[in-house]
Amino acid sequence: MSSPCDPQYAPAGDVGAALMLIDSRLKAIYDGEAGTDPEQQQLSDQFTASLGPDEARDLLDGACTLIYMFMQWLRMAYEDHDRDVIEYVVPSLVASMRMMSRSVRPEAIPTMTGLVVAAGTDLSPNLWRKQYGDWTEEEMNPLEATALLLAEHINRLTDDRDFATRMITEALSSTPQDPWPT
Repeated sequence: MSSPCDPQYAPAGDVGAALMLIDSRLKAIYDGEAGTDPEQQQLSDQFTASLGPDEARDLLDGACTLIYMFMQWLRMAYEDHDRDVIEYVVPSLVASMRMMSRSVRPEAIPTMTGLVVAAGTDLSPNLWRKQYGDWTEEEMNPLEATALLLAEHINRLTDDRDFATRMITEALSSTPQDPWPT
């Protein structure tokens, strides 16, 4: 029986713009500039402020699509080693978010954990979240942090700082028969 949270019913959104924001943050972190580059923050703020309601919704859906794609890749990677993705991803994600107290309020952590669990169990994160009402302003930073932490987790697993970004870029430009780079 099909779930109303099945990814086939979810809008993909603007995955490219969401990936650009996540990739930019990752590069800043890897360059040791996490949170300290006011010019980078200003550019991000200008970009998001320039979005109309439809574009903002598309960016939000794109971030959820990234979370879904990252979790699908992680699920397959962990299953290849007879491990459960939830067991290996969620505890480190929660611990990392708890340390990000200026960007992620404690009350947002259960929602972001639910998004990751939904994606890890092959449900659409944005449709799962929609069951509980509209997104709030307070959830935007935690949503970005969730996508960022999942991308960084993939990059650490592969020992390649650009793997997560490259994987999504290649998946978006590949044929349906071969969605994941190796």
